[in-house]
This record gives sequence, structure tokens and C-alpha cells, in this order.
Amino acid sequence: MTTPGPTRIVIIGCGIIGKHHAVVATRHPDFVVTGLVDPDAEAISRVADAVVEQGAERPVAYGSIAEALNAGADLAAICTPSGMHIDQAEECLAAGVHVVIEKPLDVSVRRGVEFARQVAKAEERGQVVSVISQHRFDPASQVVRETIDKQSLGTITSAVASMAWYRSQEYYDSGDWRGTWALDGGGAVMNQGVHTVDLLRWFLGRPTEIFGHTAQLAHERIEIEDTATATIRFESGALAVLHCTTAAYPGLTVRLQVHGSLGSAIIDNDELRYLHAGDGEIDDNLRSAKVRGNQAEAALKDRGDEFAGSRNDPDSFLKGHLRQYDDIAAAIRTGSRPLVDTQEALLSLALVRALYISSTLGQPIVFDDVLDGKYDDVVAEVKGRPAS
Repeated sequence: MTTPGPTRIVIIGCGIIGKHHAVVATRHPDFVVTGLVDPDAEAISRVADAVVEQGAERPVAYGSIAEALNAGADLAAICTPSGMHIDQAEECLAAGVHVVIEKPLDVSVRRGVEFARQVAKAEERGQVVSVISQHRFDPASQVVRETIDKQSLGTITSAVASMAWYRSQEYYDSGDWRGTWALDGGGAVMNQGVHTVDLLRWFLGRPTEIFGHTAQLAHERIEIEDTATATIRFESGALAVLHCTTAAYPGLTVRLQVHGSLGSAIIDNDELRYLHAGDGEIDDNLRSAKVRGNQAEAALKDRGDEFAGSRNDPDSFLKGHLRQYDDIAAAIRTGSRPLVDTQEALLSLALVRALYISSTLGQPIVFDDVLDGKYDDVVAEVKGRPAS
């Protein structure tokens, strides 16, 4: 399946994110971009130019996925609109190559469940499938997850996740697929906020119930929401509040707070701004874990991470994907499971869809019911929204 030497990648979809994957893969020592697929010749040319600018050979342009895979490839990176992801991933799986899918997994949970079964069989054949969720690899996220795993925050009680971004009307008008249910799969939550949803779920575990509200308040000519809120209950009993918007002018930060009985952590703008990891002693006078100050800086230094992960770093987007490609390379090399596999991506997709279903029906939604397909037909009949 994989030839000796660098892993040969075909980039499927040569828009902004496809170009980004091409640059990341070219900079990574374990990968080489050999092929590009897109119906837009100019888009292919721009991505090919970007690869050459990195000092690599110009990749070959192909007219179809099948043609590119038949020419020889080890991995396909799918960077097309969200509603096309699984269709194209299935073709690549059938060809026997590894697959990387840019977030989200797809727009349909039902398709995601079916695809996960196919992936399980492909994994038995040695294929690796990973979905991009690069913020799991940020030093801040890694520290918080490790602190939770060590139970240094005590019992996780609650979390607050807020993504206050801004997207102009021109952004939505720039592509026919933007702002559509069929190809975008949703708005502020599915397209922009899915990373925040994924981190929230990664930190707090499996959701059990969600009650969401969505609205379109500051944009025109789109089908999807630009503002959403939700409350979420998790299996552990922890509660969370989620807020996502692309109508917060001029665009602020993503902030994620995790609180427990012995400590708290705050990530803002991808940086670990606050960490108190308790030592088990409680000062009742202070009504908080025993005070030892903000441990965030020390925790990052202990890991040896020079990059704090801030979006203020001009290379933060690049570095995040490079870290995930490290994980993908290791999975291909050793046969291990990538951190963000299909099942993980499916759960985050289902949480987003549960929010949309709850908003549509005006009632709390049981998370497992979404995965089981209970709302497939119901949601298709309400407000014209697609099935889950």
C-alpha cells in the first residue's frame, strides 16, 4: 500500500484549505504532494505554484480522483466542501489508500455511521483514516487533557465554550456552496465551531442530552445559522454551555473554560491562559482549591513547548496541521490508531447535528438517538432541513 520513502499524497480539492494541506504536506519530511484534483484548472495551478514555492517538484494535475489514484498514491487528502467528504473518501478507501479528511467528517450522521463501518474494514487491511481536528494537538489542549486524565481538576463539573467570530456577507457570497445545508452542513457551529465542539467533547466525554437554539441574524442569502447557543449534559453529569457565532463584529476569540472540584483551566485564542491543578486540599475560607497561582506557564515549559498555540502567531494554522500530520505519519508508519479517527469525528459531528435537530424541533435531544437515526425522517420534514 505504502511505497518506500515519503508518503505520496494526492490533494482532492484545491481551494484555500487544499492549498494549506499541500503546503503542510510539502513541509513535512514524511510526505510529498504528487497529485492535485479539482475541476478548476486555475485552482490547481495556484496550489501547484505553492508547492513549488516550498522547493518541491510541481505535482501533476488530474481530471478525476480515479485517474490520480491509478497514477500512484499512498494517501488522499480530501479538502472539498463538507457535503462531498464521505462520497470521495469511499472512493479512496476502495482504492486501498490512506485517507485524511478535512473537518468535518461530513454533513450527515447517517452517512458517517455507514462510513465508520467501512473504515473499520479498511483498518483491518492496514489503511489509516483520520479527520482533521488540529486543535487537539495545540500545547494548550494537550496540557488540559493531560491534567483532566490525571484527575488534577478533580470532578469535572462544567464548561463554557464560546466562539465569537465574524464572517462578512461577502464571505458567504464568495461560493455557491457556502451557507447551504447540502454542502456546508450548517453555519457557525458546523463550519467554524466544529473545532470548539470537538475540544469540548474531548475534554468532557460523551454527551447525553443537548438543547440548542439557532438564529440567522446578521446575514442574507444563506440557509444556515450565524448564531447558536446550547446547553449540554455529559455522561459524567458535567454541564456545558456552548456559544458559536459568525456575527460578532469585528471578530473576537475562541474561549474554552473547564471547571472542576479541584481546579480550572482556560484556553483563549488557543493559548493556555489559566491553569490551576489542585493537589487535593481545599481551603474552605477561599472556597476554592488550595491556591498556588496560575500554573499555565510552568505546565507548558514542563512539556518543552515553545509554541503556545496562539492565533496571533502567523504560523499557528500551519503548525497545528503539521502536528496532526505528525500523528498521521506515525499511524501509517507503526500501524497505530490516529488520535482523531473516524469514530471520534463521528461523535463530534453528531453533537453538532443534535444541536440543529434540537433547535428545529424546539426540544432537548438525546444524543444517542441522533446516532441511532431516530430523527432522520423527522428533521427532513421540518423547515426543509436535511436528515441527520
